[in-house]
Amino acid sequence: MTFSELDPRSLTALGVDGALEAAGHTRATSDTLSGLSAHPDSRVRARVARHPNTPPEVLGTLAAAFPRDVLENPGLPLIRLARPSFLGMFPPEGVVALLGVPDVPNWVLDGAARHEDFGVRTALAGRAGLSAERVASLAADAGWQVREAVAKRPQLPEPLVRQLAADDDYDVRKAVAVRPDLPTDTLRELVKDLHGLVRSSVARRLDLPLDCLLTLTLDSDPDVLATLARRMDLPGNVRAWLAAHEQPLVRAAALQAWRVPADWLARAELDADSDVRAALARRPDATPETLTQLSGDESEGVRRALLERNDLPEAAILALLRSPEQDIRLHIASAEGLTDTVLDTLLSDTDPSIRTLLSVRPDIGAARLARLAADDNAEVRRAVAYAETPGEAVLTRLAADPNAGVRRAAALHVQLPAQLLPTLARDPDEGVRMMIAGRADLPEDLRDLLRADPDPSVRLDAGGTA
Repeated sequence: MTFSELDPRSLTALGVDGALEAAGHTRATSDTLSGLSAHPDSRVRARVARHPNTPPEVLGTLAAAFPRDVLENPGLPLIRLARPSFLGMFPPEGVVALLGVPDVPNWVLDGAARHEDFGVRTALAGRAGLSAERVASLAADAGWQVREAVAKRPQLPEPLVRQLAADDDYDVRKAVAVRPDLPTDTLRELVKDLHGLVRSSVARRLDLPLDCLLTLTLDSDPDVLATLARRMDLPGNVRAWLAAHEQPLVRAAALQAWRVPADWLARAELDADSDVRAALARRPDATPETLTQLSGDESEGVRRALLERNDLPEAAILALLRSPEQDIRLHIASAEGLTDTVLDTLLSDTDPSIRTLLSVRPDIGAARLARLAADDNAEVRRAVAYAETPGEAVLTRLAADPNAGVRRAAALHVQLPAQLLPTLARDPDEGVRMMIAGRADLPEDLRDLLRADPDPSVRLDAGGTA
């Protein structure tokens, strides 16, 4: 059978070597290549992408994964001659992948500029090395995403910057507002922009002239004022006014500046809005006394903000352990460097999942581990059996636990005392006996005993027959 006679429906079942040979054969038909384009091996699909007989629509589906192979396909010149706009039938992701090839030819750029998908044109607008004419054309594109991508280009002629600064879409103007090469007069126009997000972008500029800063302090949008409140280069009276603003968003933002006066911190601790107190909880200069006070805050959000820190005083941690939220206490139970007082408090937590987590902490200590081995909850006791070094006394207790699951876990421990093996090898629970049967250190007499066990799984694990 020749490759031209292969059934396209069965091509994906070909072995890799056969598929590679078929995909590279000079007489491979378009149907054969179409079938091979779905082969699970990427090397086969790459060969299809390079084959001159591969149909254009198949090349389009392969372009996303094999853009270089598609561009090096020797059949492309004939395809372009017969179907000049064939790139328009490529899926958007395929054309975007072609645009990512460093030395992509101009005909691909032309096809991308005409592609109906705005995502393709957006990718083109963000590509380096475009001609001034092409950039200018994209700056007038019907899609705002395309114009926004142009506005983000690192180098633009000043007339084009001014054109985009007056764009109908606020996202485009927002992108212009953060450009380092923004003309001063254009910047002053954007300070008065109708959209708050544009004015907020202007308010973030490090080089914002003082008169523009003062203009923005009169803004009615809380987001704009919050952006200003984070700045350190405002006049002192303006900063103080923003720190006491009626909008909680603005007050919280004022606490996010690099440095704030001590009286702001004291006032924030008593603020009625939880977002303001949460902002205080995140400040690196919050005092231990403040952190302790906030750890008992009525707001869950404030307490969660404290969990982002690694410098909480013991008193604050102990207060957080009184939180009703289980995950807050779990977060603390898994933290490093806990004090003995904190560990002892966690040991008395009413949630068994907290105590279970404690059982496998390497710093839990022998006395606490022994206490957990006597816990009322079987899950906790089983977790103790997974501790790295529970000790002989604890393992002995767990091996005699009334719960079979606990005994199974104890039977697996590598440090299980040898004198416990005979008892566990005769345990009434077949699962315990199976765990013992699989131990490499099992004495031969006990292995012989378990090879004759009534349970077939036990016999198999002991090396016997089912």
